Amino acid sequence: MSSAFKSKIKNTLQSPDEHIARLKELVAVLPESPGVYQYLDKNGTIIYVGKAKRLKRRVSSYFNKYQDRAKVRILVRNIADIKHIVVDTEQDALLLENNLIKKYQPRYNSLLKDDKTYPWICIKNEPFPRIFSTRNFIRDGSSYFGPYTSGFALKTLLELIRRLYPIRTCALNLSRDAIAKGRYKICLEHHIGNCLGPCEGLQTEEDYAEAISNIKEILKGNSNEVIELLKSKMNALSKEYKFEEAQKVKNKIDKLSEFQSKSTVVSPTIHNVDVFAIYDDDDCAYISFMKVVNGAIVQVHTFEMRKRIEEELDSLLLSVIEEARQRRLSTSAEIIVPFEIDFSLDNINFVVPQRGDKKKLLELCEKNAHMYAVEKLKRSALHNRNNPIDLLVSVQKKLHLPNIPRYIEIFDNSNIQGAFPVAACVVYKDGKPSKKDYRLFNIKTVEGPDDYASMFEVVNRRYSRLMAEAQPLPDLIVADGGVGQMESIRQATEDALGLNIPILGLAKNDKHSTNELLIGFPPKHIEIRRTDDIFRFFAGMQEEVHRAAITFHRNKRSKAFLVSELDGIKGIGDKTKEALFNELKTVDAMRAASLETLEKIIGHAKAELVANYFKQGQLDL
Repeated sequence: MSSAFKSKIKNTLQSPDEHIARLKELVAVLPESPGVYQYLDKNGTIIYVGKAKRLKRRVSSYFNKYQDRAKVRILVRNIADIKHIVVDTEQDALLLENNLIKKYQPRYNSLLKDDKTYPWICIKNEPFPRIFSTRNFIRDGSSYFGPYTSGFALKTLLELIRRLYPIRTCALNLSRDAIAKGRYKICLEHHIGNCLGPCEGLQTEEDYAEAISNIKEILKGNSNEVIELLKSKMNALSKEYKFEEAQKVKNKIDKLSEFQSKSTVVSPTIHNVDVFAIYDDDDCAYISFMKVVNGAIVQVHTFEMRKRIEEELDSLLLSVIEEARQRRLSTSAEIIVPFEIDFSLDNINFVVPQRGDKKKLLELCEKNAHMYAVEKLKRSALHNRNNPIDLLVSVQKKLHLPNIPRYIEIFDNSNIQGAFPVAACVVYKDGKPSKKDYRLFNIKTVEGPDDYASMFEVVNRRYSRLMAEAQPLPDLIVADGGVGQMESIRQATEDALGLNIPILGLAKNDKHSTNELLIGFPPKHIEIRRTDDIFRFFAGMQEEVHRAAITFHRNKRSKAFLVSELDGIKGIGDKTKEALFNELKTVDAMRAASLETLEKIIGHAKAELVANYFKQGQLDL
């Protein structure tokens, strides 16, 4: 790390006003031109990437006024340096920002949830191209259409294509040389009419290419053009008195017209338009995209943006538009958006409709975004056999909570007369334990068996860190205890951090058994039976956090005791101790082990040190 950057880090230890003043000095030299800015933390890590039509004006907006958004204030507090890249156009800035976010995955940027699970229709780049569905987008020159959020729609479209055009399904290498040498024989697909036999030269490349060209137009939504071409072909065949062949073409026209009539038609005057709408839902933004060709909606796709800070909606929308264009979903010169965008892209006209068919299209797109968010919640509930969402809704009603408690944390302390004090935080998401989010704490500032002070320390440390990292906060905090523990949590969250999170207490009776639920301040008793599902839910949560805290305490106590047993042996390090405990488990087993046994584990020299130590009786048990 350079000395100059170390100096910048040192300056970040100044007061908030001095910190902002120093950052304003960095902003003062920025140009008023399009570009991308990067915020770095004290370690030199990029924590945020943004684009700007005017760099100086955009970046200064973070520091020229009081930010009423908490997550933005946290971001600003963590900025140690500012870098920028000047580009020629606003579109270049948008593209560069998109690429840098993908490369560095900055902590505070909204991240686009990947849609690898959605299938595409692929027209393979090969002689006599195959057509099939795939979930892998490979840039090998093949043509891809999609992605399709509905597997049923994709399957229906493929079935239509195969009824209209007999396209091969085999994976043979149909090069001209291979066909000329007669390497392949026609298969059953040819005999039942699903393939015209290009493998034996029974179908020409020109005829096959014409079919592929028509299929591409259908997938693009240009069914009218294909129908007109087929009508011309049918009329030409009729004039030549080839009525059977003309009838086959007419059948294709009928099938294609039937398929076209099932498409959502909005207005034949809308030829090639893309529509984007956004639904904002706290930590996520759902942006729906619709492609309209010749008055029909031919494609619908919804992007999910995971927000890390409260970014402007137009910034999120622009990011998705650029992503859609990179994925070749959006190619239109006209894009319908829900609000004005202060950003220009080459050869693109942004339209905010106020009435008429385009306004109806925008409203339909907005409805799709909203329904996607709702259906996502329903799908997550359906995946759970016991449907915990219903239980959490009941919890919300019973405890009179402002939100459904989809994210709950419960705390518990563990110590023996103040020795080896520890605590555990168990996390439940959507009614189930989220073990990857569990956290274990060593008590650092409390001496002696003071459960209330320990609870205050742990809760304060936990939520100070979540706030510093701009992470989501729980909908409900549960204390494994009564009024005293609840008050410690309240002081740590409300008084110390300014948070307003509901707190539930699990009060115990004289037999150390939970017998009531307490909520609010002053705490109120919740009328509930011990056999109620809600009571059992919190009792199970209590058992889980108690198990986590006790296990951590036991491991820490055992490790401290066992390690102290071997600390007196000079020449025996941590790795040697670990090898002995992994193999022999206990100190008694080490004392009883023969020299040969010890040699197999740690070698001759160290085995002699351990054996001699035990023989001399220097270990004080």
